[in-house]
Amino acid sequence: MIAQASRLNHVEEYYFSTKLKEVRALQDSGKPIINLGVGSPDLAPPPQVMTALHQALLNPDAHQYQPYRGTNDFRKAIAEFYQNFYGVALNSETEILPLMGSKEGITHISMAFLNEGDEVLVPNPGYPTYAAVSRLVGASTVFYDLSEETGWLPDFEQLEKRDLSRVKLMWVNYPNMPTGAVAKKAIFEQLIAFGKKHHILIVNDNPYSFILNEEPESILKYADDTDGVLELNSLSKSFNMSGWRIGMLCGSEKHINSVLKVKTNMDSGMFFPLQAGAAMAMRLPPDWFREQNKIYLRRKEKISILAEALDCSFTRDQTGMFLWCRVPQGITSEAFVDHLLKQYHIFVAPGFIFGSQGEGYIRFSLCSPEETIIKACKRLSA
Repeated sequence: MIAQASRLNHVEEYYFSTKLKEVRALQDSGKPIINLGVGSPDLAPPPQVMTALHQALLNPDAHQYQPYRGTNDFRKAIAEFYQNFYGVALNSETEILPLMGSKEGITHISMAFLNEGDEVLVPNPGYPTYAAVSRLVGASTVFYDLSEETGWLPDFEQLEKRDLSRVKLMWVNYPNMPTGAVAKKAIFEQLIAFGKKHHILIVNDNPYSFILNEEPESILKYADDTDGVLELNSLSKSFNMSGWRIGMLCGSEKHINSVLKVKTNMDSGMFFPLQAGAAMAMRLPPDWFREQNKIYLRRKEKISILAEALDCSFTRDQTGMFLWCRVPQGITSEAFVDHLLKQYHIFVAPGFIFGSQGEGYIRFSLCSPEETIIKACKRLSA
């Protein structure tokens, strides 16, 4: 027998990968499952993007290998986007690296900067991939707690009490998933100062900044220099293009080149028509986001009714495409989710999968039509 690599001993299969097998099995057996668990946009990408994609298919070079750094036009579109929406000036030649989704970026960044034995600050609750990838590259995860009492923001006083001598990288994610919390200028400035003081690379994962959020921010806006800061971004959520697998990394030329060394040894450039469509998306006016958010706001209102019917509590100022709710006392998030699935055939995400600080919470996705959410509400009163 050939044994698996020891690095896999500390990594589990992604929760949604396994749980959705159970959900599909229930559906195959005839159960009418309503899936409110996964944040995969059900709405269509902008029509202008689809047109650009189709037209690019006719380009004589469309089906050849593409540059590892992405096409010039796509990088320029990203630079324009950051300038127009975040007020951040980026050099499209040296400070932008297109990616096959931001999850790829998490892996590439970790491989580029982490050695075995290095430590990584990971938010709790937070995106499970931060911790999983850190373990895969042999680094140690050091969780820093976020809590409802502090608005799901870092507690710098507690962070300063830690031994940070081996910490090399810190993952942050604002607007936050799963909690919907937003970081303002002061928090980003504190993060940047904290990183400089302790020689820690701060990486902000920023795919949710336009969903139900009227003041999109980039941590790069508050960095005097970008030597200690990187930012991941993605078209998956903002433009309903999750299946396209298109993201980007922005930061200093030095750091971009380090990540590029990894990327060039692991994959190739993205399919040309995908980049052409993505460039069109990045040049759309703000009206696109306003119309999207009208839809998400109506859905959020319906999800709120569902959550209240389940005796869950939540704050109403959350951003992003989820609603983060506290379950009733006396029941775990996993038990609550399993009861909801078996009793009402409704699936939502349990908070514990995002870390110990997520226990006692569940996460509803807004990626289902209003009619589906209304149907879920009716099941509770049937």
